[in-house]
Amino acid sequence: MVILLSSSNETVLMRWADLLRGHFDTKKAQSLAELKKMCLAEKFDAILLHRMLVDISVFSELYKKSPAARFFLLSDRPDEEEAISFLKLGIVGYGNTYISSPRLLEALRVITNDGVWLGQKTIQRLIMDTSAKAREDNEKNTTDSTMAKLTKAERQIAEFVARGKSNLEIAADLNITERTVKAHLTSIYAKTKTGNRLNLALLINLGKGPKE
Repeated sequence: MVILLSSSNETVLMRWADLLRGHFDTKKAQSLAELKKMCLAEKFDAILLHRMLVDISVFSELYKKSPAARFFLLSDRPDEEEAISFLKLGIVGYGNTYISSPRLLEALRVITNDGVWLGQKTIQRLIMDTSAKAREDNEKNTTDSTMAKLTKAERQIAEFVARGKSNLEIAADLNITERTVKAHLTSIYAKTKTGNRLNLALLINLGKGPKE
């Protein structure tokens, strides 16, 4: 696996590279222009993106050109509002620039297995915001009716996703291939109109909320 490290701060780049040495192959982009060029020329398993290198509009443009890229945004001063703003634009991970080695490795394990890595406070904020919107729209029964569209196998996989399991973990638990899991998820996203793992997890967890 190859991880692209992108920051204009040489110290930050060296730190990330040291943390990942022996676990992942890495390449570096020290400017926005270099980052854009490398994203177009090569596919990376994940991209560590320093918040100082981009703002909302720059990232939006970058993501449109590389929609399949897995961007893990790392901020010197992480906050929930920033995380949610960039999450809506396509990032799959958000954390502190000076994240510890174990957490960075765990985050990349989740991200490279098609998961989403966020801090607990950010997840709680997303659930609260989504819950409030659901109440405003009077959609209390939406989750049950949406999940009823799924087959037994699809519902089982969706439940695993809601618990934060990766495709590989789901495949192992159900004794099926990772490709089969991905095929089921494509169908699940279409039926639930969630589009991604995070939205699916929120849908399911919100549905459980009133029952617990």
